[in-house]
Amino acid sequence: MQKYAARHFLLLQGPHGPFFHQLAGMLRAAGASAWQVSFNRGDEVFWPDKARLIRYSGSGEDWPAALAGLLKAHAITDLVLYGDTRPVHADAIAVARAAGLRIHVFEEGYLRPYWVTYERGGSNGNSRLMSLSIAEMRDGLARTEIEFPSAPPRWGDMRHHVFYGALYHFFILTGNKAYPNFRSHRELSVREEFLLHLRQLALLPFHAVQRMIATRRVRRAGYPVHLVLLQLEHDASFRAFSPFNSQTEFIDMVTRGFAQGAPAHHHLVFKAHPLEDGRAPIAQAVCEAARRYGIEARVHFIRGGKLAGLLGQARSAVTVNSTAAQQVLWRGVPLKIFGQAVYDKPELVSGQSLPEFFAAPQRPDTRAYRDYRHYLLETSQVPGGFYSVRGRRLLLRQVVDMMLAPDDPYDTLSAGHAAPRQQLRLVR
Repeated sequence: MQKYAARHFLLLQGPHGPFFHQLAGMLRAAGASAWQVSFNRGDEVFWPDKARLIRYSGSGEDWPAALAGLLKAHAITDLVLYGDTRPVHADAIAVARAAGLRIHVFEEGYLRPYWVTYERGGSNGNSRLMSLSIAEMRDGLARTEIEFPSAPPRWGDMRHHVFYGALYHFFILTGNKAYPNFRSHRELSVREEFLLHLRQLALLPFHAVQRMIATRRVRRAGYPVHLVLLQLEHDASFRAFSPFNSQTEFIDMVTRGFAQGAPAHHHLVFKAHPLEDGRAPIAQAVCEAARRYGIEARVHFIRGGKLAGLLGQARSAVTVNSTAAQQVLWRGVPLKIFGQAVYDKPELVSGQSLPEFFAAPQRPDTRAYRDYRHYLLETSQVPGGFYSVRGRRLLLRQVVDMMLAPDDPYDTLSAGHAAPRQQLRLVR
């Protein structure tokens, strides 16, 4: 009998593209069994193994009872999903917990873009990291011999991400008749989602030029800069773990605090998320807030792009709970946040009011952040990506063994028997 023959995995919605299908193939190669539930045509297309596909065409209200039946019928021991806040996943986690299942949660990397996140039980505001102190992390690190991982200077699968997003919504738009009760967890219709992805792909070259001009203008001007790291308004971390109903509210509050506290020669730069697709009026909200508080000449907007060049000149950074804040902390730049985040530790983020922060921002404890970052790299951060061939290959080499392990990554490290990590190296 194979070692993992008693492990039966049920996969729900994964990242756009073939990652979940390839993950299931690797689990089966290890001796386990794996099925996927499809909720729409997009889920189905990226799972070509129809013998192990379970189509769910019922309503959201009926889903918890239907899932309970699936868990029993297939003797499921493990539930696998991407993100834990969309309604079908939140309901599934509640059912799985009641049944005593292991719950495997994938998310975009807390230290993206070179890693992805793998945790058990929950991610972001539901992560175990929320209750772990820096002192507890240091205690875990002291129990093992470790080498600090490095990242390659060049990596990225943004175009793959946008492409798979457009393709996924195209399949739902054109072939979803078998799923009459499907409802997106987002506010826009599937057609609107598809058109936004298509528009984003088409405008990539134009936005690149626009971004280059705006970034160059800021970098060459010579004034002190404070960065605001914006998120996608529809992103789960913003919607579920933020005190704001919209980005407009956040933009107005930050602009007001800057006008009240920042020295008159300082400037404020709003940087949009790289995947911002125009569904929220971000640029308009920035312009209106700047006019409202009389600081139009000191406020700038940059559409996406890389963060490193701007951070090299920044006096401080403000965000709700963006993972981009990890880059801020890595450079020792003062940080102010307004939502639930896994890096919300007193050693790392400022407790000042916004006007006080913009007037004289307090720096983070860089030694504490290095230990925090090291802890993540030895536990929940796995090298690779969901969307490119190279990224998936690197991710699968390690994450399957982590899923099959008896303990979650945090307990494994605390017990002193963490598995060897796949280091990222640039091969020339």
